[in-house]
Amino acid sequence: MKDFLKYTLATIAGIVLLTVVITIIGISSMAGMMASSEMETKVTQPSLFKLSLEGEVYEQAVDDPFASFMGGEQTTVSLEDILSATEKAAANDNIKGIYLEAKGLGASPATLTAIRNALLKFKESGKFIVAYGDTYSQGDYYVSSVADKVILNPQGMLGWHGLASQSIFFTDAMKQLGMEMQIFKVGTYKSAVEPFMATEMSDANREQVTAFLTTLWKGIVDDVSASRGLTPEVLNAYADSYLDLSTAEDVVAKGMADTLLYMDGVKSYLQECMGGDKNLHILSLNDVKNIRKNKPLDKSGNIIAVYYAQGDIVQTPSKTNFGGSPEIASDKVIMDLKDLREDDNVKAVVFRVNSGGGSAYASEQIWREIVLLKEKKPVIVSMGDYAASGGYYISCAADTIVAQPNTLTGSIGIFGMFPCAEKLVQDKIKLHFDGVKTNALSDMGSLYRKMNDSEGALMQRMIEEGYKTFTTRCADGRGKTPEEIDAIGQGRVWTGEAALGLGLVDVLGDIKTAEEIAAKKAGIDSYTLVSYPAPQNFFAQLMNKVQRNYIESHTQKVLGEFSEEIKFFQEINNMDRIQARMPYFFKVQM
Repeated sequence: MKDFLKYTLATIAGIVLLTVVITIIGISSMAGMMASSEMETKVTQPSLFKLSLEGEVYEQAVDDPFASFMGGEQTTVSLEDILSATEKAAANDNIKGIYLEAKGLGASPATLTAIRNALLKFKESGKFIVAYGDTYSQGDYYVSSVADKVILNPQGMLGWHGLASQSIFFTDAMKQLGMEMQIFKVGTYKSAVEPFMATEMSDANREQVTAFLTTLWKGIVDDVSASRGLTPEVLNAYADSYLDLSTAEDVVAKGMADTLLYMDGVKSYLQECMGGDKNLHILSLNDVKNIRKNKPLDKSGNIIAVYYAQGDIVQTPSKTNFGGSPEIASDKVIMDLKDLREDDNVKAVVFRVNSGGGSAYASEQIWREIVLLKEKKPVIVSMGDYAASGGYYISCAADTIVAQPNTLTGSIGIFGMFPCAEKLVQDKIKLHFDGVKTNALSDMGSLYRKMNDSEGALMQRMIEEGYKTFTTRCADGRGKTPEEIDAIGQGRVWTGEAALGLGLVDVLGDIKTAEEIAAKKAGIDSYTLVSYPAPQNFFAQLMNKVQRNYIESHTQKVLGEFSEEIKFFQEINNMDRIQARMPYFFKVQM
């Protein structure tokens, strides 16, 4: 027995010691990875920048610290990094070209356009771009069409089929369960509530979706037409025939790709492009983004802050944030903007908005902080894929609003939704409730009974007051009357191009355009661009990853296109009941 205890204790001690050693080695390795990822890159020989078109594009992505270390795939990539790296690659004499590898980039049209435009700017340096894909998604191809040579695998596929948008409707399913949503809204086009009150798109919603999808697709077709020398009519004919199912040879014959090569052939071709060098020196996105710019560091002390606001607008971070998606938490944003307002070195702020909206209350609080910030220094809004509903609410007070032609914006309107499970609990589960109350409406909003007419009238009045406040904020910010805003509001979504004509935005351009306007309005020629909020450090990322439920984060990959629906039902009880947002489950299918 004594020997048994001795050996058992020795085994336990050995396991503990081994665990400690492995932990120390692991932390040291990961710290080394962190240090190396932040180390300045010096390019001393002819090099090729490999830009992999893969992962979901965020404005400021938090990289998975384990992806490359463990051989996993990179699930997110930063638009800021892509734009910065492409600019640096153009300026560096030792970087001779860019190799695009299509692997399924997850991005909306405006983000894809921003990347594409950066690549077109790169080509002005006289350097080459080569693209290769086993399979090009339509988004990958849109970006890759700028390349001097588009290469497809002999057994590969190329996506070209047009755009679509589908909504899922829960009304009948909820009735089967004995559930219903009590809905209050303002706005003929405010379609976010339709999935819970109808079984198909309304005529108004079909009209607006048709309008902006047509505009988005026209922009894509026109851009590809300019790069590939194919007429828009021909490109639309290819889309109508669903080019995705054509053979690789047919894709080349149609002029959508230039040649067919396997990976070894692509390598040989790249060696030719690099002057016959058999030892290709490849730089990753992480390498190129860490190249120091050629121009000397600014010594003026002037800062133009670029503040990134991406995701659903909430008051506090969601406890059940499915998959760790970005959020615009008003409590934090307000503190950050206050710091920028009080920092005398910050001469102007570019407020980068990429949001379909969210809590009307949280949007109002951010709007107020933007107003205060504007009193001290210029505020320029740069719109990304979306700056609609609450996303427009937090933008409308800016000095200047810059949008891309294919940004989706507007959607000025609000709504409230209150779930009711009366039939579920009484008719199906056979639960009964009884109680007392001190006043007539003490139990208003109970999940277990439907609102009566007087309660419904009170809620509708509140929504209408909220809409009046929203339109007043927009009118004040845009120099219009509330009536003029109402005429182009009513929840209607507009493209950036249409919004320019309506006076909802001031300039069409990208984030670089906004930065230039900010410098001009601040009256400064010399400045440093600083991004906010600061990215999380390595160990904060690590702790967040550990805290996030493993099954939940990986279920998102399995559920794919339905992950947003799952997220909604997971968070509905924590959401503010009054929302200023685009449709919950709106997707442009690329």
